[in-house]
Amino acid sequence: MINHWAVLACAVFNMLLGALWYSPALFYRAWKEENGLTDEDIQKASPLKIYGISFLLAYLMSYNLAFFLGDAGTDWQWGTAAGFLAGFGWAAAIFTSIALFEQKSWRYIFINGAYIVIYFTAIGFILGIWR
Repeated sequence: MINHWAVLACAVFNMLLGALWYSPALFYRAWKEENGLTDEDIQKASPLKIYGISFLLAYLMSYNLAFFLGDAGTDWQWGTAAGFLAGFGWAAAIFTSIALFEQKSWRYIFINGAYIVIYFTAIGFILGIWR
């Protein structure tokens, strides 16, 4: 059984976590430096395109994990574990592999890979507890 409100909450959480993670309080400067971006580059980007597509993808990812956790026996422990395994074992692993071929730094990989793992772990928890 899928709680559609929980899925929506997970997609919104993605945007909130990203806003914090990539903010000046945490990794904005390092992320910008690792990508070779300037403030001018960032200001030229289309917020509607970036945030709109990002939200749709977060919604898709949240539904995808919700389908995997749809069993009636799913609880917050299994949801959290499954989210971590999906984040670390699938998403961050393939992200790291691609980043290595692109010759990205370990700093870049950590900033983005850790975000991926934390995000999936958190949405697994949300989907597991909010049945």
